[in-house]
Amino acid sequence: MINTSDIRNGLTFRYNGEIYTVASFQHVKMGRGGAFYRVKMKSLTTGKVIENSFNSGSKLDDIRVERHKYQYLYQDGEMLVFMNEETYEQINIDAKMIDAMDLLQEGEVVEVLFNTEDDTPLTVDLPQYVIREVTYTEPGLRGDTATNTLKPATLNSGAEVRVPLFINIGDKVKIDTATRAYVERVKE
Repeated sequence: MINTSDIRNGLTFRYNGEIYTVASFQHVKMGRGGAFYRVKMKSLTTGKVIENSFNSGSKLDDIRVERHKYQYLYQDGEMLVFMNEETYEQINIDAKMIDAMDLLQEGEVVEVLFNTEDDTPLTVDLPQYVIREVTYTEPGLRGDTATNTLKPATLNSGAEVRVPLFINIGDKVKIDTATRAYVERVKE
């Protein structure tokens, strides 16, 4: 058990039978009332983000977690096969656990969060940015660089994202995996 004063970003705890991680928090001290913590927390089972308030001094049931680097090998039906980079042990993880599944490519290194009580994987985190090649998009016209207009593009991983008008087939682009937003064109 931990106290609410131990709340920090990334803390994992059990609340109402579900496992949550702290996305953000704020300590609020009212003039006459007691202090409390306003916590934005993400469910690791459903992926929903909710906001909750905890009175100062409340107890939470913390969960010990470990992060390990795994390499994505291949897809086997609804399951994805990953290999631990240190022990070469392979695990199967449900494809539904990954938010940006279509940005994942074979050989990509991801971070898997495990519950140490029962060694179950909780989340699979892709790198913050990935570099992918554009396999299809409408041709760009010379001089279309001044506007912030975006067009759809298909990447070599199968993902569809929006890119600026000057991006053409064969260009490599840097994509933010959290927002699926175009960041920049990558020169080789």
